[in-house]
Amino acid sequence: MRVLIAGFGPFPGAPFNPSALLTAALARRRRPALSEIEIESHVFTTAYAAVDRDLPKLLARKPDAVLIFGLAAGRSHVCIETRARNAIAPLSTDASGRRPQRASAAIDAGAPRSRSGNAPSAPLLNALRRSNVPARLSRDVGRYLCNYVYWQALRNVEENRPLVQFVHIPRLRGVARQGTLKRRRPSLAQLTAAAENLLIALAAASRR
Repeated sequence: MRVLIAGFGPFPGAPFNPSALLTAALARRRRPALSEIEIESHVFTTAYAAVDRDLPKLLARKPDAVLIFGLAAGRSHVCIETRARNAIAPLSTDASGRRPQRASAAIDAGAPRSRSGNAPSAPLLNALRRSNVPARLSRDVGRYLCNYVYWQALRNVEENRPLVQFVHIPRLRGVARQGTLKRRRPSLAQLTAAAENLLIALAAASRR
């Protein structure tokens, strides 16, 4: 069983991106339930060119499942994203300062307006909730790099392989913007434990 896990680096408005820390922490986990899972981890530079360059190489290694984390700073829940949209934000700059060079607001002209995720969302949500972190399903992954990488990963699915899941995480406890209310947010340790349960559930679904 080979699983690719990935996160993102910083981007405009988010100089600290916990998805990169989570990816590294999850790759170091050594529970017996993970003993038969070969984990490859990757942190994308938060840039369209980086996704276009790195994702095909990662998928060429034929992972059985792909688990990607991204930051949704305004949310207080961990969100299992259930669809990617064929949409892009042409005015939003990435970490390199570049905007997507596209003639329309669609990622793929002529393609469907959205793609549904192929991973079983209910068992994954239950795996998170067993870890006592606030979690929910989401149908709005946005129109930035999180949506872009999710769309591009799903378009490479053939015969339901690999299973692809994108997960939005909130800011970590103690890392809130100055002047905002301090909501109850998970610590890195809590989030890593929850993500480990999520990874085990995703691997189990892939084996089926």
